Amino acid sequence: MNRAPSPARRGEGALGISRVFLIAMALLLLCLFSAAASAAPSLRIGVMTMAPGELFWERFGHNALIVDDPALPEPVSYNFGSFDPGEPGFVGRFVRGEMLYALVELPTRVDLGTYREEGRGVRIQWLDLDPAQSQALAATLAENAKPENARYRYDYFLDNCSTRVRDAIDKVLGGELSRQLSAGSHGNTYRSEATRLTKPATWMWLGFDIGFGPLADKPMSRWEEAFVPRRLADSLREAKRADGRPLVYAEQEVLPHRVGPEPDEAPRPWWPYALTGLALAIALLWAGRRRPRLAAAFALPFWLACALLGAVLVFLWGFTAHWAGWRNANVLLLSPLCLALVPGAWRILRGRAPGNAFRWPLAIVAAGAALSLFVYWLPTLPQQNLRWIALLLPIHLALLMAWWPRPTLAAAGR
Repeated sequence: MNRAPSPARRGEGALGISRVFLIAMALLLLCLFSAAASAAPSLRIGVMTMAPGELFWERFGHNALIVDDPALPEPVSYNFGSFDPGEPGFVGRFVRGEMLYALVELPTRVDLGTYREEGRGVRIQWLDLDPAQSQALAATLAENAKPENARYRYDYFLDNCSTRVRDAIDKVLGGELSRQLSAGSHGNTYRSEATRLTKPATWMWLGFDIGFGPLADKPMSRWEEAFVPRRLADSLREAKRADGRPLVYAEQEVLPHRVGPEPDEAPRPWWPYALTGLALAIALLWAGRRRPRLAAAFALPFWLACALLGAVLVFLWGFTAHWAGWRNANVLLLSPLCLALVPGAWRILRGRAPGNAFRWPLAIVAAGAALSLFVYWLPTLPQQNLRWIALLLPIHLALLMAWWPRPTLAAAGR
């Protein structure tokens, strides 16, 4: 005979149903919260690359790191290229190669405003970093942007705004980026990149090409050539994470480029320099014997320019931290000793004999120029200065041949 359940057992059954219901609701809410968390936008890191501008300090381009954090009102730009030309001692540090730059944090829209006004194109590459990596990089940038941490010793090639971006990404990837980029090379050098990028500003590429020594001619790895923002952007586009995923998951154009494009590689042949040097040498040989005053009108500013440029090369080598200018063999072509020839050229220009202290400095300057050709062929620390040898060596030899025989007063007066 069936019995009706007792009141106590009826309560236990109701309680069991309530527990099941509560557990089910808790699991449902947990799933909903998890789905919402996964669907919520997460912090992301981007590399913003700015194309070169028209002013000389804009010729290399620029870049910055972008932190797009949903917890912040707007994306933030971390820019390693800030300096103050008005601060005390700026000019002296610039001359000595001891520049101080700083990392600045500013809203990305403010950073973009400058490049919009200049007409410079801007692209952003969004990096496929893990959430923990993105958070770590954002925290490091925020810490480094504090005034007490922001300043750093700037080097145009080894430690600049672009290499700082590269190093920050490499650190958060555990060195994976450096392992990939150090293995390959495009054959570029610091000289080739600097003269390429400054090609529209003639005085800049001339200064770099004459002022760089052999240390600037070592072929760079892709890791080293990342001192150029566009080169870094190209390498990031090809880079992989340790698991094989592309490092860049999306790329977007933020601003169109409205000024001149970045120059492409275009090697400069040496033979036009040689033809120019030979033509000038032939003219000087003729004028030196028949029209000494005409030759002196060329020689005086030529020797003065050589002396001044040579003094600058000696200063860069011996008294500054501009390592790219060390051991520069162009000092043999642009000898400071040329200053000793200026008084003799002035006397010839005035129709007088150049004096007894003229011939031996003339011979030493020409011998130094000839020595530069021998140094060029040495296998140790080769320097790519054949263009300047081809131009200047014939001129120095022609002036020696024209005036090594002591000119007579009558010849000097013609």
